[in-house]
Amino acid sequence: MTTLSRPKSEFLDVLTTRGFIHQASDMEGIDALAGEGRVVAYVGYDCTAPSLHVGHLISIMMLHWLQQTGGGKPIALMGGGTTRVGDPSGKDETRALRSVEEIDANKEAIKGVFGSFLKFGEAKTDAIMVDNAEWLAKLNYIEFLRDVGRHFSVNRMMTMDSVRLRLEREQELSFIEFNYMLLQSYDFVELARRYGCNLQMGGSDQWGNIVMGVDLGRRMGTSQLYGLTCPLLTTASGAKMGKTAQGAVWLNEAQLSAYDYWQYWRNTEDADVGRFLRLFTLMPLDEIARLEALGGSEINEAKKVLATAATALLHGDDTAQKAAETARLTFEQGTLATDLPTIAVPQADLAAGLGVLDAFVRSGLVQSTSDARRQIKGGALKFNDKAVVDDKLKLSLADLSSDGVIKLSFGKKRHVLLRAE
Repeated sequence: MTTLSRPKSEFLDVLTTRGFIHQASDMEGIDALAGEGRVVAYVGYDCTAPSLHVGHLISIMMLHWLQQTGGGKPIALMGGGTTRVGDPSGKDETRALRSVEEIDANKEAIKGVFGSFLKFGEAKTDAIMVDNAEWLAKLNYIEFLRDVGRHFSVNRMMTMDSVRLRLEREQELSFIEFNYMLLQSYDFVELARRYGCNLQMGGSDQWGNIVMGVDLGRRMGTSQLYGLTCPLLTTASGAKMGKTAQGAVWLNEAQLSAYDYWQYWRNTEDADVGRFLRLFTLMPLDEIARLEALGGSEINEAKKVLATAATALLHGDDTAQKAAETARLTFEQGTLATDLPTIAVPQADLAAGLGVLDAFVRSGLVQSTSDARRQIKGGALKFNDKAVVDDKLKLSLADLSSDGVIKLSFGKKRHVLLRAE
């Protein structure tokens, strides 16, 4: 791993000053390629769910800056093949194996988010999207072992974090997972051969897989390959980025409303505001420095700027402004903003009496009825701004507002409307 005092290329300079870089195989080599606009970089995304989440956003932003600075061409690699195996990195147990049909459905659902960050097309720096099932699904196992597997040292593979940490914890590592490193390394070689790819980027938990790919390229005669990782982010309090008590912070609006996405950023811890503005918005650094320096209650204004800028980047300016206005109406004026996230419930359910526990589970504000009971005991749940004190409460048609909705609240900042249909 090498470092560089101050990069000459705009691409690495932006990544450095904004806090994206954790490790690099050869900073000077990457810097030279980027300065000439010759970087062809990929990040791989396995299709384990129908949406990516905020934890993936940092690597997507790296691809974005590669394109915006003229440093080169981004490749978004869909893991239609590798998802069938499962990446052991950072996991204490084997990932559940998914059917090909589920993987393909997830892949199709994931694709759309990249259009918010990358320009796709035929030009030199236009992004492309590729699926590694194109070559992995066709592999002959014996030929793969002879042509690719012979270049791997099991001794070295055992030292990589994705393997070593599992074994140290005495957690079973399946043979299929052990093969994941070979497949990811082979992806790099195939992308180098097919598209001239010369840089793999990803989270720091992918470092072992990346350097093995760089080494495999050398052994199999590709041009020089490079690796670059970003930090795996945690919040100032130590929580994993992209996870909340209610679950993952999804990027697809089908999994998480734009309003809830806005709220996620609005709830950023004070100490994280400047860092997240640098990583997850396109705002100029001098303006970020001004916002970061705000103290006391003024930091809340910086959080609103972060929330609106981050939401605009993913969902568009109009949607971000709408989410900000909904929040203002809800919190500052105390009025019922009908643009809050809304779910439909059959009118017959309310006519018969809809259990409050079931209602909160349906809303997505809690994960289970037992979770709802715990939150009721803690005084966290409300309906129509009244505290829920009885877990056997039934919601009825009489609880509908003049707008035909029932407002459910978790704490002061998370709200969902139930609309009878």
